[in-house]
Amino acid sequence: QVQLVESGGGLVQAGGSLRLSCAASGRTFSNYIMGWFRQAPGKDREFVAAITRYGNSINYADSVKGRFTISRDNAKNTVYLQMNSLKPEDTAVYYCAADASIRLLTTEGSYDYWGQGTQVTVSS
Repeated sequence: QVQLVESGGGLVQAGGSLRLSCAASGRTFSNYIMGWFRQAPGKDREFVAAITRYGNSINYADSVKGRFTISRDNAKNTVYLQMNSLKPEDTAVYYCAADASIRLLTTEGSYDYWGQGTQVTVSS
């Protein structure tokens, strides 16, 4: 079992930045690929970014490419999402997810473990 706890959300003006963190516990962190997803009000949860076990491969949704950066620190059992140039359409609850796959996963149903989410609100 893997427990995930997100933090770092908040209210920011358009054009601003936030860094989300997701702390993992329970199993060896480097055995899991990590992903970030988000869910806006009235919409389905959507993929944001994913990173392989040692950061060798990364994937981003087109909507965040060039603005968001996913990274991980296996020594700290933490994955990060640096969000720059935020837009009002980035407003959502952001979730981190983990899976023991060796491949990058971009679909919600592929991940076994989820955090509780952290709210990000971008004002115009």
